[in-house]
Amino acid sequence: MTPSDLDALFAARHSCRAFRPDPVPRTVIQEIISTARRAPSWCNAQPWQLTVTSGGETDRFRAALHQEAASGTPEPDLAWPTRYAGVYQERRRTCGWQLYEAVGVEKGDRVGSARQMMENFSLFGAPHCAIVSSPADLGPYGAMDCGGFVTAFTIAAQSHGIASIAQAAVASYGPFLHAYFDIPEDRLILCGISFGYADTDHPANGFRTERAPISDIVDWRGTT
Repeated sequence: MTPSDLDALFAARHSCRAFRPDPVPRTVIQEIISTARRAPSWCNAQPWQLTVTSGGETDRFRAALHQEAASGTPEPDLAWPTRYAGVYQERRRTCGWQLYEAVGVEKGDRVGSARQMMENFSLFGAPHCAIVSSPADLGPYGAMDCGGFVTAFTIAAQSHGIASIAQAAVASYGPFLHAYFDIPEDRLILCGISFGYADTDHPANGFRTERAPISDIVDWRGTT
């Protein structure tokens, strides 16, 4: 693989918000995970653990999660950001309005925006979902390691033509997820990764977010 090949994979990857129902072969999922497990981690702890659903298990989870989100109270294991401010808020808003414009939700349409938000809890129709957890004892370090694993997973998936979206929203209902999947309480549920084949005709997949230029993210010190 050349640097341009890797750059192309990163450029092609996007947060997919509409999937076809076709399942991904188990062998392909195993290959994606086999690649992603090579992500670096502090002291080689490799704290990530996955619970992966397929077929009817995904459909049952989708229905249960949607019901929980419609009636329950969010209680994530990992605290939400205190706030988004400045350029981070601007980027967040821009992404949100790009999505709403793509799916025909106008400004002020709270019913429409709420309906689109609830698509998170239907996993955007994905045939598979991976719940990512880390030992609570490892705290932020374990969460950071798992962030690297999630990136590796999504890029490895893209190399197989598999679309994905990492979802903090799925992890919003921590107690429900611990009970539903029998995930021990000494593990933090960090996010879900919904994945499958993209529905390329769906308007939710018709936009792409921009990335900040290098000049905005690097403070150069010294010369080379």
